[in-house]
Amino acid sequence: MNSPSPSTLLRPEWDGRCLTLHKAPSAVLGVVIDGSRFIDLVAGQDGVARLELAFSPSGHACLDLGIVVAGAKVAAFGIEINQPGLGTIATRPHVLRDLGAAERLVPIDATPMRREVAIVVPVYNAAEDVERCLDSVLAHTTGPSRLIVIDDASTDARIAPLLDRYRNIEGVEILANPENLGFTATVNRGIALAGRADVVLLNADAEVGAAWLTGLRRALHAGDDIATVTAVSDNAGAFSVPELEQENPLPAGWTFAQTALALWHDAGLAYPQLPTGNGFCMLIRREVIDAIGAFDVEAFPQGYGEENDFCQRACAAGYRHLIAGNVLVRHARSRSFGHARRQALGRAGMQVLRERWPRYEADVGSSLFSFERRVLDWRVRRIHADAGKHHPQPRLLCLAADGGNSGPSGYDRLMLTSSDSGCSLGRFGDDPIETADAFDARIASTWLQRHAIDRIALGGRCNSALGSVLASEADRLGIPLQPNHGVGPAGSDDAQAGARHSFSGSKS
Repeated sequence: MNSPSPSTLLRPEWDGRCLTLHKAPSAVLGVVIDGSRFIDLVAGQDGVARLELAFSPSGHACLDLGIVVAGAKVAAFGIEINQPGLGTIATRPHVLRDLGAAERLVPIDATPMRREVAIVVPVYNAAEDVERCLDSVLAHTTGPSRLIVIDDASTDARIAPLLDRYRNIEGVEILANPENLGFTATVNRGIALAGRADVVLLNADAEVGAAWLTGLRRALHAGDDIATVTAVSDNAGAFSVPELEQENPLPAGWTFAQTALALWHDAGLAYPQLPTGNGFCMLIRREVIDAIGAFDVEAFPQGYGEENDFCQRACAAGYRHLIAGNVLVRHARSRSFGHARRQALGRAGMQVLRERWPRYEADVGSSLFSFERRVLDWRVRRIHADAGKHHPQPRLLCLAADGGNSGPSGYDRLMLTSSDSGCSLGRFGDDPIETADAFDARIASTWLQRHAIDRIALGGRCNSALGSVLASEADRLGIPLQPNHGVGPAGSDDAQAGARHSFSGSKS
């Protein structure tokens, strides 16, 4: 007699939204979606494990699922969102698509690029990290911004001459504390100097990539009740991707810049929510600072808990905190204080948080593994798995009437076609990705955000109705224009001419 198959023993059931599996009590069942790990389910005492999919992680209705037990795949089948019953494994597109209704887009009446942002960078030693951080900010920041760098009485003799090299750059302020004030007081000094601007707290051991501040701005302005937005990182504790609390290596074959660009394009706009942010790279709404004050210097003089306390106060005032999963910031971590001291400061800060906010850890625990966060980590794993198969390039939107597939090299080109019968967005020679009956500001806003358009080539259509809509939305969302195709490759001086850089000048 043949023994029952593992799949039969699991008795998988799919009702269109929820997957049900059967195994021994406390058994661990790994769920793999389209070839990448999604979650480990633990069967209850009744031997049942369930996974509800609030939306498709890939953006496709059909998904291939695998079930892994003790490192071995024991079942594989297909499912379709909102369609009950199991299907067979089929060859499906592996291109990540948008997340549809789960996306949090900038509303049509919001103006995220109009507001000034002050980027506050506290400095204490670690000269190589500081130089890398500041150079990345100068290279990749667009929109109305100021850079405020404050040396907290560094003992490293290289810091002062290094910072002097940035003094003559417009929009950059280099300051020094007369004595060591500690991290939190230095941050508060920067917040005060920022005036009415929103504030980014950026650690001096962080490195940013293209569109980093544009991405944070868009997430912050996705709702009026959003207090802070924190980037994701290779090494930032709960904000690390794809594996939490780990130092995640960059995918083999990609640079940091390429990895950051890949996440910008494909990590999705679901923006998981947490009851806190992380000051390694966190954008704060100015109105929240006005409402609850700055950071608590007395309780957290050296940091490690000050942003968590601030965020909890914001929560108490009715605000939320989001993770911008499409903004990757590299983080060295512990260079200024060292690992042992960082751990000691972290323990001390957590004790204060427990006393002030007894539900803090429970609230973090209940949201840290939300479905949106699971989807983000899964999409980053998928992105990493594709490394080596292609090299990410900036995304250029071209108009079909102006040649569509022609124009500058070095871009991932999307083509917009518009006529009396409607409009469509896609790649030259492929089926449309998006279609609409007419092209207006709302469609333009959705498509430009959803597909992370980095640049728009208007060609000869600058003064047309379509060109006017695109130019207006590009300005609102912080997307530079190329008025013609006579430009150099992506990254060249000519190609960047349309970008609204905030900083000018050069290091001497």
